[in-house]
Amino acid sequence: MMSKPRIPPLGSLRAFEASARLLSFRLAGEELGVTQSAISHRIAELEAILGVKLFERLPRGVSLTDAGTLYYPYMRDAFEKIARGTALINRIGTTDDLALETYATFAIRWLIPRLTDFRKVNPNLAIRIGTSQLDWELNIDSSDIGIIHTTRPERMNLHYRLLVKAEMRPVCSPEVAARIEGDAGAQALGKVPRLALYTSPEDWGTWLEAAGIADTAQAVTLKFDTYLAALQSALDGQGLAVAPDFLVADDIKAGRLVAPFPLKVPQPGAWYMICRKERVGETRIRQFERWLVEQFGGTTSA
Repeated sequence: MMSKPRIPPLGSLRAFEASARLLSFRLAGEELGVTQSAISHRIAELEAILGVKLFERLPRGVSLTDAGTLYYPYMRDAFEKIARGTALINRIGTTDDLALETYATFAIRWLIPRLTDFRKVNPNLAIRIGTSQLDWELNIDSSDIGIIHTTRPERMNLHYRLLVKAEMRPVCSPEVAARIEGDAGAQALGKVPRLALYTSPEDWGTWLEAAGIADTAQAVTLKFDTYLAALQSALDGQGLAVAPDFLVADDIKAGRLVAPFPLKVPQPGAWYMICRKERVGETRIRQFERWLVEQFGGTTSA
């Protein structure tokens, strides 16, 4: 049976990681709350254990040797994992909330109106919602799960649960729809302003290509950074906006928006619930994931 490799003292490893990151024994001592002499002693202890020199001592500061350069990434990653694990345990131990991060558009137009249903099924689980305007990276220190749209569900440390592959269609207010009633294709589009997302410029082009209509960029009169703003403009009677069907299904059903063209086209990519892989089995994450999947099972067509 192979003997387990000896792990050097944690204090020496912390001193090495800080010194290698800051390239200074003095700054490492200030960060760790010990003297520069204590850092130097711990580094010397570690070098004796490993049998290699990790730093070159310079008149001002230090530099890593080849061995130190090789060793540093392992220590950096190890302490980052310890910090993430500690943050995770602290969250679990101090709150019963489920912290969720998503786009403002998704939160306002789809999620929040349905949370009453979630509360009926899960009355003891509080939801804490954070929103971002554009793309974002899940922050384990502040969020348990995220709801995102992506064409590349590839981050190795994340669990992706497919929610919906949406379709897109143009929508407008009933008043704008009345202006193009009886017209078709390019003739109808030429009568009303077009609302677009400069953060997703391919939306209109994708729909127009499928409809066999030439894409005239000059027809776009207003550009927005979110579907939320574009759809509010459409609700206010300012023109036609292209949007994923599930974000407008409630408004179409209520008559606040109209889909004047029957054609729908697939939105590139898909919508997912994401969380860190090691947290998939947590009860509160499973509860919310199950509810999301059930909700999308009945809301993906208008």
